[in-house]
Amino acid sequence: MKGAKNNAQKRGSMIRVGIIGATGYAGNELVRLLLGHKEAEIVWYGSRSYIDENYADIYRNMFQLVDAKCMDDNMEQLANQVDVIFTATPQGLCASLVNEEILNKVKIIDLSADFRLKDVHIYEDWYKIEHKAPQYIDEAVYGLCEINRNQINENTRIIANPGCYTTTSILALYPMIKEGIINPYSIIIDAKSGTSGAGRGAKVQNLFCEVNENMKAYAVGTHRHTPEIEEQLGYACAKNDIKLIFTPHLVPMNRGILVTAYADLAKDVVYEEVKQIYDAYYQNEYFIRVLDKDVCPETRWVEGSNFVDINFRIEPRTHRLIMMGALDNLVKGAAGQAVQNMNLMFGFKENEGLMMAPLFP
Repeated sequence: MKGAKNNAQKRGSMIRVGIIGATGYAGNELVRLLLGHKEAEIVWYGSRSYIDENYADIYRNMFQLVDAKCMDDNMEQLANQVDVIFTATPQGLCASLVNEEILNKVKIIDLSADFRLKDVHIYEDWYKIEHKAPQYIDEAVYGLCEINRNQINENTRIIANPGCYTTTSILALYPMIKEGIINPYSIIIDAKSGTSGAGRGAKVQNLFCEVNENMKAYAVGTHRHTPEIEEQLGYACAKNDIKLIFTPHLVPMNRGILVTAYADLAKDVVYEEVKQIYDAYYQNEYFIRVLDKDVCPETRWVEGSNFVDINFRIEPRTHRLIMMGALDNLVKGAAGQAVQNMNLMFGFKENEGLMMAPLFP
């Protein structure tokens, strides 16, 4: 049993949480979720951009809910005060900060891509930066709870928290690849995201006039989530050479991911057979909802929640399977999944702090 859980147990109190990158969209979502968590207390809010500013002045939704100032994100100093650190930061920052001394004190749940890919050369090729802590890549657990739950426990020191596109794509496709229903070399993924997925930083392409009344593909053939999806789906079928087409699109809404994936069928199947497979994989997964026949996933029915809605359609004319998934990119696609991972690491109920129903309208 590692030190973080021991320390919390010795105190006989809630675990203490620190957030680096607390003023980004995913960071603010972490704050929202953790405020409702019965077993966790936020001790500090790290932000290099807003040092010594009141958190509630940056996010007015936290007025009279958070009475704290943002602090410099010095991980080494702040690790002495907490049991777990969430890093909701750009790629490269977590890897540049983490070291053995820190990992002996706290658990790290990293929302960036620093530890998601097991091949450091692929990471450096796609992200165009040098990896600063390759020695921890093998140790880090890819925190897709519904697939890797058995690897996430009190002995886990680093979680590589999956992103929104990858979570939706993998969960929609995984059972079909694992059971040999589709040809893993024929996959095409069409994905659409709300603008919060691009972060809170000021960018011309994310201005209202650039996004409103518009829809566009971006990073066509070059999106950095592509090798992550390929790697994880490769584990499902024990192949390391899967290549797929992944095309993301930006749509004028705040939240949401919708994935529509296509693949050639590897065998003749009927609806009941495919549905039985999805049910077998996900019927005991609280946060995955396999929808009824002919009901397509929609982002509005998962907004503000940690749920993933999944369904499929067999296309007999082209002998293909169409797989669909929807989630909230800031919750199950980021902060909610991170809290879910924390719950598993500390032995809490997996849905603690995540019981909210989707928002509508």
